[in-house]
Amino acid sequence: MEQQEISLFGRKRVKVFKERPQTVGEIIRSTSKTYGEKPAIVTEDQSLSYRQLEELATAIAANLQSRGIAKGDRVAVIVGNRAEFPLLVIACAKIGAIMVPINVKLAVEELHYILRHSKPSIIISEQEFLEQVQKANKEAAVVPEENIFVIDGQNSYEQLVKTDTPFLEVPVTEEDGIFILYTSGTTGRPKGAVLTHINVIHSLMNYKLVFKTDETFNTLIAVPMFHVTGLVGQLLHMFYVGGTVYSMRRYQNEEYINRILKHKINFLFNVPTIFIMMSTSEEFQKHSFDFVKKVAFGGSPIYQQTFTMLKNAFPNAQLHNAYGATETTSPATLMPLNYSDSKVTSVGLPVEVADIKIIGEEGKECETGESGELYIKGPMIIKEYWDNPTANQTSFTDGYWHSGDLGIQDEDGFIYIRDRKKDMINRAGEKIFSIEVEDVLKAHPDVVEAAVIGEPDPVFGEKVKAFVVGPKLDAEDFTGLKEHCRKSLAKFKVPEEFELIDSLPRNASGKILKNTLKNIGGKTNA
Repeated sequence: MEQQEISLFGRKRVKVFKERPQTVGEIIRSTSKTYGEKPAIVTEDQSLSYRQLEELATAIAANLQSRGIAKGDRVAVIVGNRAEFPLLVIACAKIGAIMVPINVKLAVEELHYILRHSKPSIIISEQEFLEQVQKANKEAAVVPEENIFVIDGQNSYEQLVKTDTPFLEVPVTEEDGIFILYTSGTTGRPKGAVLTHINVIHSLMNYKLVFKTDETFNTLIAVPMFHVTGLVGQLLHMFYVGGTVYSMRRYQNEEYINRILKHKINFLFNVPTIFIMMSTSEEFQKHSFDFVKKVAFGGSPIYQQTFTMLKNAFPNAQLHNAYGATETTSPATLMPLNYSDSKVTSVGLPVEVADIKIIGEEGKECETGESGELYIKGPMIIKEYWDNPTANQTSFTDGYWHSGDLGIQDEDGFIYIRDRKKDMINRAGEKIFSIEVEDVLKAHPDVVEAAVIGEPDPVFGEKVKAFVVGPKLDAEDFTGLKEHCRKSLAKFKVPEEFELIDSLPRNASGKILKNTLKNIGGKTNA
């Protein structure tokens, strides 16, 4: 696909696709025109065709305009996986408003921070979350009560879908913001990443280019739509190619499997944990999934045994590891269609318009095979962090975003993520990648999941501690696990402490919360 270089957000020489849509609204209009009566979104409660999606979103856009919502205004949305969510995405895109999708699981204090920071002009919430929203908004004193619209509630969202309000076209550009997505905030306050139309569009084009998706694909979204994988990797990706999106309010193992079978879902995209949970189900083991064409995974490391399980469970599917972040608008690297077995733990090649450098501790670019921090540049990198000059100054260098992830690039260009920079363990000057130890632990037949952290040590500075999940493990005796590690790891990398837990703590996007693990003080065995 032909490329060119442009200046973008003040960054020079950014590679972009020469022929590209300009806005998300343009994409929806085009798809609606081509696939009008085809189902676009199917939830537990309703089904909307592409024509209905376009018409209802236009009605919402008109009613938002009639209430004074203009280009650049923020629209806070506390809505889960239901049809109203994509309708609000498209409505905001049409009028140039910036949608702020908020995690529905947040506590009042967290909601309060985001509302106070993003300063929305209007809030749209489900009735289920209204009490939390009202408490947070009262403290933030941002949105007047009459500008809070409730789905399934008294101050009815139905006011926003009336079709008798005229819609006024708005000149939206590709550099305009479309979303503010607040990062998970595993350390400190979350940052509001400003995603623009050009960011989203390049991610959609990259997915289509590498995955070879088209209108014959459908997907089942069980991850939250308010996170970048559900929003860009699945929802808008399918809308771009003319596929059908099925969605679930909440992930439930058996229900998820049954819906895959019922609707013959051929494109699955999840964190590896969901696939691991699926594989433990008797229902999963009873059926053939030979109709699945594409299986993608990301958000946490993929282990060799998980990859082998996926290959056996989905015999006709192409398997794609994906690496990215909110700040990269989903993919920064993707596994290509064909690759050797030796590459399965890689996160793939940089997407076609990405420029990735690996920078060592002294700020110099690393040689092939040397470990350093990934710096990423391209049209999918966010415009900025909302109202956060400090983060904007420290997170970007010459247009490259500092990922905080440590990795290497091999001689074929494949990227391997070794660790989060902040998760590297320093034992008496020896640098230990937690992911390396986790990989070895996961290879043990009785270990379902594992996470490794550095514990303070008065002699060595830090020592290695492993949290393991596995019903067959003995909480009193980890001798076997220790011996297993010694076969593959240097002595200083072998965990000195183990702790057996029921499950690893995760945020809504499936990432392991290592800060939470550091505060757990349970039964350990050296």
